[in-house]
Amino acid sequence: MALVSSSITTTTFFFLFLLFLFVSANTHLLQSNEESSISVLISQKGLDFVKDILVKQAISSLTPLELPKIHKSLKIPFIGNVKVVLSNITINQIQVSSSYVKPGDSGIAIVASGANANLTMNWYYSYSTWLLVPVHISDKGSASIQVEGMEVGLTLGLEDQEGTLKLPLKECGCNLKSITINLDGGASWFYQGLVDAFEGQIRSAVETSISKKTKEGILKLDSLLQTLPKEIQVDDIASLNVTFVNDPLLGDSSIGIEINGLFAVTKEVLVPNYGHMNGQPLAACEGSSKMIGISLDEAVFSSCSAVYFNAGVMQWVVDEVPDQSLLNTAGWKYIVPQLYRKYPNDDMKLNISFSSPPVIKISENKIDATVYSDMVIDVVDANEIVPVACISVVVV
Repeated sequence: MALVSSSITTTTFFFLFLLFLFVSANTHLLQSNEESSISVLISQKGLDFVKDILVKQAISSLTPLELPKIHKSLKIPFIGNVKVVLSNITINQIQVSSSYVKPGDSGIAIVASGANANLTMNWYYSYSTWLLVPVHISDKGSASIQVEGMEVGLTLGLEDQEGTLKLPLKECGCNLKSITINLDGGASWFYQGLVDAFEGQIRSAVETSISKKTKEGILKLDSLLQTLPKEIQVDDIASLNVTFVNDPLLGDSSIGIEINGLFAVTKEVLVPNYGHMNGQPLAACEGSSKMIGISLDEAVFSSCSAVYFNAGVMQWVVDEVPDQSLLNTAGWKYIVPQLYRKYPNDDMKLNISFSSPPVIKISENKIDATVYSDMVIDVVDANEIVPVACISVVVV
């Protein structure tokens, strides 16, 4: 059977795709409210998956990370004031041993703990003294820094802002358990104590820089969320409204999100206003591998079928079939002899169209679809299309 319409291929694909989502997402979901038609529940496994991606992205953005120079003047007995500069302080590597994400009333907490970091830096000092004549003394070298027991935590909000998701940063911090500095070059064994005096400033610089970089990353992520489209164009006929509805619901181990989810016309086609019908919540999911569940309300299917029906794409002309003799009056001369006598050896075409939008009903255990269609049998007689029969078909 040859269906000479590319639009119906797209239509059928989206119907099947939506049906697949509805049937496969057997996870307990939020009850859709009067504004949303799609409800999404992200389970703890799904949150862990997203968290792992964010942690990897954060580590990638933090390494290498150069910290600000540290200047300090020390007063040492018998020597006087010693000026010390630590420069090129760079975080080269971070390893995170564990992390977790926990949604709650105050927001979404993400914590990476037990992390170790390797840093390098250059050190330089100088001072002047008198040994009969003024003498200027200086030295320089490099150092490696090992940070252990680092913990980075942040708390994010998740809010609906005019149909898009807003990700406000509520808390962010970084703490180090221990820091070890080993000097190379110069009389490093002699100056180790000198540089150890900078441990507090190095610790503060690391904590401040990582916190600042993390905040910048969250701001970029929030900006990215603001650029997400509120409408996805399916084809030249229909688009899908993907604006968020209401603030996400944060549970103990899940996040629930509601989306408008209705199809709308891209062109100026009049579509009837389908009333909202609350979707049935799905059965509890026992599979621990499920990361996300999606619930589709009947209104999603109703809006989709209405858009394509009113756009006039739910009609097809069939002029080729595997047994082409069936589309010639000669193939029907013994079944409908009157047709053959009036139009001998004429080709035939089937004009199939829906007489109304398909009706889809969703219950707890099944999906019912009812299609009302008309099939007009046309005869091609001397290049003239002649309707010879009309059959109404109801497919349930």
